[in-house]
Amino acid sequence: MHGNSKDEALKALAARRWRVAGALTVAMLVAYLGFILLVAFNRPLMGHQFVPGLSVGIVLGALTILFAWVLTGVYMSWANRKYDSALDELRR
Repeated sequence: MHGNSKDEALKALAARRWRVAGALTVAMLVAYLGFILLVAFNRPLMGHQFVPGLSVGIVLGALTILFAWVLTGVYMSWANRKYDSALDELRR
């Protein structure tokens, strides 16, 4: 690759990385803020007990944390499969 085209390819790769990171960030913000808004504005729902000691709020809180792990895994998978290999190709 020529120097200028490498710069363009690197900029395109960086832009793609920001798009992926931005989409995952928005997904996490929606999940987290949705959970917080439910806690703030629908306490009866969040306090509903499935079984003694296990409420909707606890389950949704745990799912919010699990969702963060899943999104982290999605990013790591994308970075390992696409981003890292494209970056290595640009370095050559």
